[in-house]
Amino acid sequence: MVNLSLYTTTGVILLDGEGNRILAKYYGKNAYPTVKEQKAFEKGLFEKTRRASGEIILYDNHVVLYRNNVDVFFYVVGSADENELLLSSILNAFYDAVSTLLRQQVEKRSIVDNLDLVILALDETIDDGIALETDSNVIVSRVSRPRTESTDIPITEQTFIQAYQNAKERLAEKILKGDVF
Repeated sequence: MVNLSLYTTTGVILLDGEGNRILAKYYGKNAYPTVKEQKAFEKGLFEKTRRASGEIILYDNHVVLYRNNVDVFFYVVGSADENELLLSSILNAFYDAVSTLLRQQVEKRSIVDNLDLVILALDETIDDGIALETDSNVIVSRVSRPRTESTDIPITEQTFIQAYQNAKERLAEKILKGDVF
């Protein structure tokens, strides 16, 4: 039977060179619901792939595509009947986006230092197990979009601090112009 679901991914995992978790996101209720089960899966997965030279395995009834660079292993996990080419395009897009965002410094230290960018890139790539984007350039442009000034944001969408800063700046401008008194 053909898998016609949008939910293609059951997990994305980043492990360091010793098999310790850097980042792990599991999608779906049946995909290792407890941390203990997740850690056991990650440990077994790392042991199976740390010396392997391939890029795809069937492990614990899941198709796992992986890629390693220096001291980081990237894993994209899907169900056993998932399309490997789709999982491969997800892995490549996410890896290339992270590589671009980190200026080709894909190693544990730079990932940990820029974990916010890596998580944003992951969220732009996959949402709740659904592949959103497979073009790394689009992912990078969404993650690294320059921030807008607080004066350009409508008051209803500003945080309290942004609204306070905006009001403070406008009051200072009026005082300098002499419009207040």
